[in-house]
Amino acid sequence: MENKDERYLNITLKNDEDDKSGLSLSFASIIRNLKRFFVIWVVAAIVSGLISFIYSTISYNTNKEPLTALISFTYPGVEKGHDPAGNTFDVNSVKSPVVIEAALSKLGRPLGELESIRQNITFEGIIPSDVIDRMSAYKSIYESGSGSALSAAESMLETSYYPTQYKVIFDYSSTNFDSSEAVQILNTTLECYRYNFIEKYGYNKALGNAATAIDYKEYDYAEAVDVFSSTLDTLKTYVNQMAKDDSIRFRSNTTGYTFTDLSEALETIQSIDLDVISSYINVNNVTKDKEALSTYYKYRINALQRTKNVYEEQLSVISDSIDNYQKDTVVMMTGTDGNNATMTQSSQEYDNLINKRIDTQTALSSTKQKIKYYQDRTDAIKDKPAATSAQMEKVDEDLTALNEKINKIIDDINVTANEYYESVAFKNAYNILVPASSSVTGAISDVLKNTILPFAIFEAIVFVIYISAAFIRALITENRSHFNGTEVKKIKSNEASDEKSNNKESKK
Repeated sequence: MENKDERYLNITLKNDEDDKSGLSLSFASIIRNLKRFFVIWVVAAIVSGLISFIYSTISYNTNKEPLTALISFTYPGVEKGHDPAGNTFDVNSVKSPVVIEAALSKLGRPLGELESIRQNITFEGIIPSDVIDRMSAYKSIYESGSGSALSAAESMLETSYYPTQYKVIFDYSSTNFDSSEAVQILNTTLECYRYNFIEKYGYNKALGNAATAIDYKEYDYAEAVDVFSSTLDTLKTYVNQMAKDDSIRFRSNTTGYTFTDLSEALETIQSIDLDVISSYINVNNVTKDKEALSTYYKYRINALQRTKNVYEEQLSVISDSIDNYQKDTVVMMTGTDGNNATMTQSSQEYDNLINKRIDTQTALSSTKQKIKYYQDRTDAIKDKPAATSAQMEKVDEDLTALNEKINKIIDDINVTANEYYESVAFKNAYNILVPASSSVTGAISDVLKNTILPFAIFEAIVFVIYISAAFIRALITENRSHFNGTEVKKIKSNEASDEKSNNKESKK
């Protein structure tokens, strides 16, 4: 039955030159040969797929795609291109050597990689679409040549925008990092910048370091008291400013203090601990060098006298400015009869003058008190004998205890201020919106995507070879006798030709 069906599916290729014999090809024969080469085709398809995958993997590792992350800044002044200190903001500070060095140290990597990382990190500022539309509108009006072109041009000149979001790009193709290492390095660098940002614009650690770096033992006792007093004044000024800026009355979870608590603690140390030591020194005339101390007091009195004169001049100028200041006049519409009421109100500038006068008066009063203090100390040195060694030892012990107490409160100020900046003031000042990522699944996905095109090409080639091989094999199998007869005819033809040639040779 199969042979009968095959007869109807035969394809006959006529050849008039071979006694009207022809080539035949059946569909069933093609199917049989397709089955014959099926396993070979499957194996070839699998091998070509593996070759495509290996090629894509090598290409992916050779041509590394840059990593990207997204960061943002949110604090007053950033929209004007300023940093929290009011200076020009430079986003390249994110990849400063200090930050990258901290990241490499945290990861335990060699610092020799620092420069290659820094050179391959770049930033792209992101401008919101509404700003782009506004600038495009100005440009369109300007190019239209209308009567408002000049004002539009002026508006364009006045319009500027400083990005608050940046795309961070790390092109690590020229490095020896793999994708996971590059992701780790970039994200750690961005995290380390957070701490660098807070340290740079938050609590001034140099303030505390300067206070603790001074060795009070190098000074005479009265001079050491002045050193401690100056340190406490500086710390109080800083803490009071923090308390003024703190609108939520922040309390540290670590120290348990608010900035008001710290200010009161500093005031207590200065007004009680330090004054007790100062009084003891004054009453007992405790000094290492009486003549040198007397000279020091005279110098301090002269310096403070000059400072007092400056404060008095400033206070006079500020008072005159306040007396002559013209307050703002506000016209209030009261009705339709044309009679309007007017009132005056103080402006921000007027309030600033009042605050300056208060601060100057306070500074002047403090300076006068210090002058009186040093005058009393000068008189005491002349009238009283020098202290005993036991009294000097007691002052040494008291100053050591005071030094430890001041160092402790400096640590508390440091911790409280850092916690305040991290959790309140700079909580959202710097954010990593989208960290860099390159998971194993993502890498495999990228490789598979890159495999599709070469895989399709290889598979198409293998499939064409498979079909062609089956077709040719079926054609040869079905027409083997024809091909054999053709060969016999060719042989006989060659023999006859040779015999004729030989006969010609013999006749000659």
